[in-house]
Amino acid sequence: MFAQLPEQRMHWIRWVLTVGWLLIIASLFYDPWTSALTASDHPWSPLRLPDTCIQVQGECLSEQPYPLGTTLFWGAIVPAAIFILLVFGHELWRRICPLSFLSQIPRALGWQRQFKRENKKTGKVRYELAKVDQNSWLGRNYPYVQFGWLFAGLCGRILFFNADRLVLAGWLLFTVTAAIAVGYCYGGKSWCQYFCPMAPVQSIYSEPGGLLSSKAHTSEQPITQSMCRTVLPDGKEQSACVACQNPCIDIDAERTYWNSLNKPETSFLRYGYVGLVIGYFGYYYLYAGNWNYYFSGAWLRQTDQLASLFDPGFYLFGQIINIPKWVAVPLVLGGCTALGYWSGQWIEKRAKAHSRRHQANLAIETIRHRIFTLCTFGIFNFFFIFGGRPLVQLLPWSVQYLYDLGLVALSTLWLYKTWRRSPDLYSRENLANRFRKQLEKLQLNVSQFLEGRALSDLNTHEVYVLAKVLPGFTREKRHQVYKGVVREAMEEGYVNYSSSLEILQQMRQELGITDDEHRIVLEELGIEDPELLNPDRQRSLENQIRLSGYRKSLERLMLLQRKQPDQTAFEQLSLQDAAAVRSLRRQYSITPQEEEWILSGLSGNASRIKKAEFLLAQLPQLIDCYRALNQPMLHEHQAVLTVLREHISHKKELIVRSLLETLKLLQSDSAALSLAKSLQQASPTILGEILDQENWGDQLPPAILQCLTQPGETPVSCSLEFSSQAILGHLEVLLQDQNPMIQAAALYIMAQLDAEHSQAIARNRRHQFSSPLVQETTDRLLALQISSSTATLSLTEFPTLEKLVYLFNSDFFHQMQAETLIALADRAEVRAYNPGDVITEAGDTCRELLLLIEGDAKIHYQTGSEIQVKQIHPGQTLDELEVLAHSNSENTIVAHSESTRILAISVDAFDDLLDHDPDFARRVLELESQQLQRFIRSVQQLQGQKF
Repeated sequence: MFAQLPEQRMHWIRWVLTVGWLLIIASLFYDPWTSALTASDHPWSPLRLPDTCIQVQGECLSEQPYPLGTTLFWGAIVPAAIFILLVFGHELWRRICPLSFLSQIPRALGWQRQFKRENKKTGKVRYELAKVDQNSWLGRNYPYVQFGWLFAGLCGRILFFNADRLVLAGWLLFTVTAAIAVGYCYGGKSWCQYFCPMAPVQSIYSEPGGLLSSKAHTSEQPITQSMCRTVLPDGKEQSACVACQNPCIDIDAERTYWNSLNKPETSFLRYGYVGLVIGYFGYYYLYAGNWNYYFSGAWLRQTDQLASLFDPGFYLFGQIINIPKWVAVPLVLGGCTALGYWSGQWIEKRAKAHSRRHQANLAIETIRHRIFTLCTFGIFNFFFIFGGRPLVQLLPWSVQYLYDLGLVALSTLWLYKTWRRSPDLYSRENLANRFRKQLEKLQLNVSQFLEGRALSDLNTHEVYVLAKVLPGFTREKRHQVYKGVVREAMEEGYVNYSSSLEILQQMRQELGITDDEHRIVLEELGIEDPELLNPDRQRSLENQIRLSGYRKSLERLMLLQRKQPDQTAFEQLSLQDAAAVRSLRRQYSITPQEEEWILSGLSGNASRIKKAEFLLAQLPQLIDCYRALNQPMLHEHQAVLTVLREHISHKKELIVRSLLETLKLLQSDSAALSLAKSLQQASPTILGEILDQENWGDQLPPAILQCLTQPGETPVSCSLEFSSQAILGHLEVLLQDQNPMIQAAALYIMAQLDAEHSQAIARNRRHQFSSPLVQETTDRLLALQISSSTATLSLTEFPTLEKLVYLFNSDFFHQMQAETLIALADRAEVRAYNPGDVITEAGDTCRELLLLIEGDAKIHYQTGSEIQVKQIHPGQTLDELEVLAHSNSENTIVAHSESTRILAISVDAFDDLLDHDPDFARRVLELESQQLQRFIRSVQQLQGQKF
């Protein structure tokens, strides 16, 4: 709601509120005027002292007229902050908080601590803005530090500065000084993120979102919620985020909430805060022996507060308990905090047990979230039973009634809104928003389906339903859109290579994207943007915003310099040394590596050339790996090697196509010819095949095309012989692949070369393999009694892998996705036959799809009055048409060789895969269409011969 208010307007609002806050602090030192309003004989002031006796520990409290500074601060400002947080969210509070505003003074003046960094190779010195290291003690324990500040502040209120104006002023000025000092020592909003005692309160009342707060994850605006921002001279706003915390509540409060939901410090803060607030307000009763002491506001008027530190701290049932007040206060508040935490933990355990007993199917995260929601709802209303009540009670009864009714109504609406939230719903909304953006890029005609609505108006479910009915949303475009979503999610750190499969699962189900297609997308992204999968590059939404802010500032600076009348061109080297750029580097904490990435991205061609060089460097490694798998010593394992070789060939094709796309974009760039020569020399075979099969002649400049099609002057030479150790090195690289079939096949080949080494890998790295197929392979390896002199391992000792290999090498299932092949292998059965055994007989109902995997078989089929015999060989399927049609077999199939083995897949399993895997059904339909076409052509040829 307030996220998109102009920063210039908010800046003036912050100034007004900060000046007002400082005036209240100043009034704590000198205020000769407002005490007149509290005199008991004032004719009209509602703040005048009452004539009634207010008892404290059985004695009437003596009161004198008092200035209103403390009353306004505790009775109006603090309750207003709590109200703002729940109703309007942190996005308003963080943008108007005076303390946060004051902590940014060093940043505004350019006086911030910096670290000196020197490049040992070049000797160049640069300065980086200091930030809190997330792995430091403070970075790991800041929630407890902030809660400790809050605890100390509430104890201090009761003991020292609830009513003592000078002590309160000293405490507030100390806090202001601390905020400014932190703003000097650390960049960004480090005071708010790591030190401010109000931060836990903000989290509790404003996460996952305020009643009227905006949703950052569905926003179309680049600057969301209370994100740090700056105003450019032309009036436009730009992000000023330096990624001081990840995840950041200022960017997306709900994301921060779900990310921290299961952390132990979160439950401590939530449950402990409930106990702390109850203990704080309850202590007034324990101290005075009645509630009138609190609700009358007498505690705000005790200017001799320090004199009561050693007074008895408890008065219960008319009896004084001689525990000093300075001991009793932390004892009560600490005990209530611990009791609140333990009670919350107990309730949470009981709720989880109840959910399991009644099979409610609620996720643990949902249970905890709902308990947190009830805690916030309850403590908010409990707080306002007391918060500001001494001033509210001065209002007419009708106004008090509306005040209480309004608070309950607003908090109930917040409860209703927040109760329905869940991590899954947040994730679905997040991904649907990304999906919506990718749909908009396709520029499809969707108006006829939306009845005047825009894509941005659709909810999470509707946007997926729309995608399913759009006539122009083909499988290729679906793949394109999904790839765009994955790219964006990885760029923001929302997913990484390993987590993307699980996090994006729901979206794949909505779009009909298989797990194997997802892996293909990752392969393509890795080829198109190698840095995207670079584990050394820090990726997060906060970091992306920081780098984006620096890049936009740099582009603006370049534009301004180009407009200078005495400068016709902008030189990059001079830019790097400019004082303005050095200031930008410090402001955004840019490292040399990050600057290299950004500067290379400013020039489109430079970025493309760098990417092409990286891809070219990968080709020799893949080619060497391919050659290593073609060595004579591995000749006996051709079926398994085919799986690995085709996988490597697919990667090489992706790289070559990506390089051709880059050459198309570079066109006549001076570096394009050099890249083309390198590509032709690195992979002439695959390059020639792609150029022959695809139409690149019209897309590439003639000089580039000529360079690609003509062999280089220097013939390509390579080593034809590889040692066992060299082959093992290439196989270990394949173990890092995400395709479980490739991992299992690589392990099997490694066992053929060095059984002990493969067992060591299986033993030490088994926990890294999540696939059941790979785990089964490692278990089989470890169970075998292998020695260095052991004969060659048989593929039959790895049953699932064996079935997969034969399926992959068959005519019918070749190039099927690994996920489908694994599902088929799990449901398939291997059978052995002796010579002359009948495999199927004419007239039998076809209940299984049969694949010949070893030996030979003969088909006896009737043609008129004659019986003809046809030989079939391994890799061929039997009676597949009858299986698809659920008809009877028309032929008799007999085993012919000494050892004939058949892989049988039941019709039910086959049909189930057809129903649940659209890609498998499409592939089967293509194969059968091809076979029918071949059959029709053969019949036509026979008829032609007769006539």
